[in-house]
Amino acid sequence: MKYKNFTPFGSISALTLGGGGIGNVWGKTTRREAVDTVLYAIDSGINHLDMAPMYGRGEAELVVGEALKDRDVNKLKITTKCQLGTLPHDQVYEKLNESLIESLERMKIEKVNLFLLHSQLIKDDYQLPVLNDLRDSITTSLSCYYDSVIPAFERLKSEGKIDSWGIGLGEEEALISAINYEKKPEAMQCAVNVMNSIGAIGYISKKPNPNRILKECQDKDIPILAIRAVQAGALTSKMDREPHPSGRDKPDFDDYERAEPFRELAKKWGESPASLAHRYALSTQKVSSVILGVKNTQELKECLDTENMSELSEEQLNELKNLFT
Repeated sequence: MKYKNFTPFGSISALTLGGGGIGNVWGKTTRREAVDTVLYAIDSGINHLDMAPMYGRGEAELVVGEALKDRDVNKLKITTKCQLGTLPHDQVYEKLNESLIESLERMKIEKVNLFLLHSQLIKDDYQLPVLNDLRDSITTSLSCYYDSVIPAFERLKSEGKIDSWGIGLGEEEALISAINYEKKPEAMQCAVNVMNSIGAIGYISKKPNPNRILKECQDKDIPILAIRAVQAGALTSKMDREPHPSGRDKPDFDDYERAEPFRELAKKWGESPASLAHRYALSTQKVSSVILGVKNTQELKECLDTENMSELSEEQLNELKNLFT
């Protein structure tokens, strides 16, 4: 396992175990298999676990709590998140603190090393293309972020409950404003994949452009954690989950159809689509760690094998990018 510089932790494994897979977000798994996956990840050199209450309604964090109950966690780094929304100033700290305490209890730990805002950022007057009636519950306005969220994060740091904080997705103009604000996020989660897509979670922006945010973080030296390397399964051999009855994940299945040339190129190069997708993310400049959505040890082993492979050449990266331009 390679380790890279990541300012909030000092050093981080090139791969991070994410909570989506072990929380049943990306297809079915069992509690036993999920716990075994966490243990296998740690024993293989992965030192960062990326969790959130939303991953299986607390299931991923419960899995971590069970897996770590007999383990020394001092060498591990753990991230969790809070789906905050936009709240009055005097309610922000309480909501963040309450969510954090519940996460700590589920994982049976005393603090997290990184606490992320899980609701997407928007400018105050921005109208969502869809779900605008849910705007205040699923997004956080910039004024709320500047005036209330950042001070609350800093207070949690002073109380010893978190070491660092950061943000993730949102409308591009809002994210760029946050990246360039006087108090910059200490870390960012950026979507990094050859399709430049965030699929079903891209409903905030009219025309999502993850690469724009990635480049801004690279230019401003904001520490980067890569998400969506396989774009919700679109860049794998097969979507191994059923479409949601509501149709809310249709963009991910549409991306799967659009990614057929990628699968053909992976076959030509003699590797699996998932392996090639992860190698693309691992080869991206200034990405400290790639967060995995695996749900079992078999999927994890393939990612570990991929991490041991060489990075893609500039020529290979360009050929991949040309598939979707």
